[in-house]
Amino acid sequence: MSKEQNNHSAQYLTHQEIVPILVGLMMGLFLAALDQTIVATSIRTIGDQLNGLSLQAWVTTAYLITSTITTPLYGKLSDIYGRKPLFIWAISLFIAGSALSAFSSSMGMLAVFRAVQGIGAGGLFTLALAIIGDIVPPRERSKYQAYFIAVFGSSSVLGPVVGGFLAGTDSILGLAGWRWVFFVNVPIGLVALFVVNRTLHIPNFQKVNHPLDWSGAISLSTTLVPLLLVAEKGREWGWTSTDSLTCYAISIIGLVWFIRAESKIGDEALIPLRLFKDKTFSLLTIIGVITGMGMFGGLAVLPLYLQIAGGANPTQAGLQLLPLTLGIMSGSVFSGQIISKIGRYKMFPILGATLMTIGLGWMTLLTVDTPFIAIAGMSLIFGFGLGNLMQPTVLAVQNAVSPRDIGVATSSVTLFRQLGATLGTALFLSLLFGGLPTNVGERFAAAAQDPAYAATFQTDVIDAAKNGTITDANAHLLELNQGGANVFDDTSWIEQATPALVRPLKDGFTDSTVIVVLVGAIATAFSILFALFVPNNRLRERDEEFVPATE
Repeated sequence: MSKEQNNHSAQYLTHQEIVPILVGLMMGLFLAALDQTIVATSIRTIGDQLNGLSLQAWVTTAYLITSTITTPLYGKLSDIYGRKPLFIWAISLFIAGSALSAFSSSMGMLAVFRAVQGIGAGGLFTLALAIIGDIVPPRERSKYQAYFIAVFGSSSVLGPVVGGFLAGTDSILGLAGWRWVFFVNVPIGLVALFVVNRTLHIPNFQKVNHPLDWSGAISLSTTLVPLLLVAEKGREWGWTSTDSLTCYAISIIGLVWFIRAESKIGDEALIPLRLFKDKTFSLLTIIGVITGMGMFGGLAVLPLYLQIAGGANPTQAGLQLLPLTLGIMSGSVFSGQIISKIGRYKMFPILGATLMTIGLGWMTLLTVDTPFIAIAGMSLIFGFGLGNLMQPTVLAVQNAVSPRDIGVATSSVTLFRQLGATLGTALFLSLLFGGLPTNVGERFAAAAQDPAYAATFQTDVIDAAKNGTITDANAHLLELNQGGANVFDDTSWIEQATPALVRPLKDGFTDSTVIVVLVGAIATAFSILFALFVPNNRLRERDEEFVPATE
């Protein structure tokens, strides 16, 4: 056994030593996970208050770009300088970005401070997984990583509820309610800093004076930034517009540059290309991209369906997603416990991808009248599949690489999954809103053939407009009937309109939702095929040396 392997085996900790470290890691993760769901719920209110709703995309994009780009940087830097200082740095930046965001006076200022938040967020999830990889042997990791999935699950429920409450409150302790969406991160982050600083000790870490791969970092940024810009703005620009084509070209140039730079620098690369020679790493990278896309086929449109077609407010929609959260958490615990007992993982990517496909396939049967019990069943199956897929892929990758590559391997698989999710969100939202005019138009045309609908529309909309008694909500229906503004720029009026008259709009939105989940199901079905070829390697035990896979 090599000196490196001996040192790494010796630094695995006992359960009693791991628990306090785990608490600090979970608090750091909670910061990033909760922030995403809180901001998503309250961004419309924030945009209105700062008189810049049209700029809200840049607030999201700034955070997305910096968090994505810094993910592999944290992995590589932590392999060189250690996990603890990088994790503390990530939390500190996130706290600073949150405090600055809370006192923003314009959407442009908020976008800049959200970028600072994103730099911190890029290290929280990756470093937490890498730290567990340092102190827990592969076969035991699933038990502890299940807690991380639980953190993300709970935040997906708490986020919309808390975000809706804060955004809807005029003032808390003298500050506008929406500012607490960001300010609430400060006390949580300070406690996390204290706990991490006191408890996080990774024994036997040896600093290695490797050169930093600046060429790889810059070329990776050149590749990703244009793609993320198109993902966020492509629907507005047009996917084949000059702006989009320019971004594609810059990304291709950046990718060629990145591959050449990484090949030249070898083992010191930001993402060493030799990792892709490992069958497990390569296949799970592909699965991560595909399932990241498919995952958001459900996660991006289901809350919108619940609110627009189902009539729920953001808080209610968050609570209605409890079955999805329960599925993610139970799937994670289930896979973690079984993996710990049998020491193998291959069945779980297959099971997870299959259940996600079934859940998304079932969602293609959605209508406006689908009972909640059926929606809960779809969500539960989809979430259980996702829970069975997320942590086994990380475990498999960490087991496939040598201890010195755990940081960069973990950050790489996280990066590709996040890229898949980002591109998937752009694709599915484009499908959703791009098909709405046609689907809604067809539904209204069909409804107009019904004499009862036509009579109600004549009375409540056309005659009321002539008499000056039309409601603000029904006025949107008149605009829509006359081919006016896009009514989905603001959907708050839908529940105030005459229910019978707005039904075709809800049906059209559901039709678009069905198209999205169908494409998502097809995407996740492909990941099943790749999962079948993943090697079923045995997870290493405590004090067992690393041996490169021969499969």
